[in-house]
Amino acid sequence: MVDQGSAPPGRRRTVSAIVPARNEQECIQAVVSSLLALRHADGQALIDEVVVADNGCTDDTAGRARDAGARVVAVPQAGYGRACWDAVQAAHGEVLLFVDGDGAADAADAPALIDAIAGGAQLAIGVRHAPDAGAMTSAQRFGNALACLLMRCLWRMPVADLGPHRAIRRDAFDALDMQDRSFGWTVEMQVRAHVLGLRVAQLPVRWHARTAGVSKISGTLRGVVGAGVGILGMIARLWWRERQRPAPTTPVSPKTT
Repeated sequence: MVDQGSAPPGRRRTVSAIVPARNEQECIQAVVSSLLALRHADGQALIDEVVVADNGCTDDTAGRARDAGARVVAVPQAGYGRACWDAVQAAHGEVLLFVDGDGAADAADAPALIDAIAGGAQLAIGVRHAPDAGAMTSAQRFGNALACLLMRCLWRMPVADLGPHRAIRRDAFDALDMQDRSFGWTVEMQVRAHVLGLRVAQLPVRWHARTAGVSKISGTLRGVVGAGVGILGMIARLWWRERQRPAPTTPVSPKTT
């Protein structure tokens, strides 16, 4: 199990915001700027760096992200998990804050997620309890609810959402040994955290409808099907993997005479 201790008194953990993005030139500047504008009560920056994963963009996402103050990592191989993974490898923070590049997440919710980590949680998940009208399609809502139901049934997890707006301690992330590089990323993180016994917090967050661009999931039939297959496939693989693990053996007590 990962250590659950807190940072030494008087020292805050450094925070890296991880922003996967593919053709989000209309939204990315606002996303980066809003994150970098966040402040602690004493005026110090809440986010130490924003790392944007340029996941094969064909527009000016990378340039506008840099102009807003982000560090950009080129990730030519398509895949949500791939973009997140490569950005994490380039990040320096002790806490990783995941924020999508389409502006759906509200930067104002980031402090609560980070505070949950400071308070002892190892993974803090933003639960989209009341998304704005148009923020999630019917297919997305159904798929999210189905995935959560399966996770509750298979692992007895108190999971409420697969919300991508989340924060995790870096040492906890490393312990998860993440393998997915596509749409199963969020599911794998939550299931692995549960299996490893990590301390998980779930907090309500806002979820906005995008103001520009096209969703890579709900915007196309291919995206919807791909996300559904990726998420449900990951649940099946994780369930099968756990079933194949040998059951823990109970040591035999020595006989007494």
